[in-house]
Amino acid sequence: MGRGDLTDEQWAVLEPLLPQSVKAGRSPIWPRRRLIDGIRFRVRTGVPWRDVPVEYGPWSRVYDLFRRWQRNGSWHQVLTRLQSLADAKGAVTWDLNVDSTVCRAHQHAAGARRQGELQKEPPGGMFTEPGDHGLGRSRGGFTTKLHLAVEQGQKPMSIVITAGQRGDSPQFEPVLKKVRVPRLGPGRPRVHPNRVRADKAYASRKNRGYLRRRGIRCTIPDKADQARNRKKLRFPRWPAARVQRRGLQGSACRRVRHQPPQKEPGCGHEIRQARRPLRGHCPRSGHQ
Repeated sequence: MGRGDLTDEQWAVLEPLLPQSVKAGRSPIWPRRRLIDGIRFRVRTGVPWRDVPVEYGPWSRVYDLFRRWQRNGSWHQVLTRLQSLADAKGAVTWDLNVDSTVCRAHQHAAGARRQGELQKEPPGGMFTEPGDHGLGRSRGGFTTKLHLAVEQGQKPMSIVITAGQRGDSPQFEPVLKKVRVPRLGPGRPRVHPNRVRADKAYASRKNRGYLRRRGIRCTIPDKADQARNRKKLRFPRWPAARVQRRGLQGSACRRVRHQPPQKEPGCGHEIRQARRPLRGHCPRSGHQ
């Protein structure tokens, strides 16, 4: 057994979750455990499929198993079942961390067809492939960005693949909406974590409102401009109309905009006729 291969305890948990073969006959020459170890070696090291060590089996058989289960959704089903088992044992800490990373695409990816259905081998899989195939131009060149949500034990809960030039904040909601862990017994799948942690790239009002509506606490630092604007809103300048409604003594500069200054009514005004004229203001009243 090489470094990074499945242990006996891990294989005992994984073997019942694998899809069963429907073909009757003799057992395969290359056992599944060895082929899966070859897949894990290639994913962990990033070597080409042809460079997979021969002790794991022919590279074509290793790739065939990986591609066949990727197209029919077996890998996604295995991951979902492992998450359910871990959640039932209390091994999942529902404090999720959301972040992204950029991966440089292979040079052969530049020649991919624009339309996936016209490719020699259709993409397949459980989910619909995006129109841009998750490839885009960014500072690092032809790249792909992976948006991931993991729990405190570094177990992946959901993943979203976009082009390399896509922003982090717009993918905050999609990556959280894909968190779905079914329960082994009765009950609805769990989709809401207790707390979400992220960096400043996800500090937007829309993301905070999304978490607030679902009752999810968050630990996301503020950006400098957002904190400065929030501090200004704590002590706003009251408009003149609000000052007058509250009965406060406002100066002439606090008058409502576009409202001309009010003139004091004279003696002949209808309001003055209903009241006793003021002394010294009306020459016809006889008072000095």
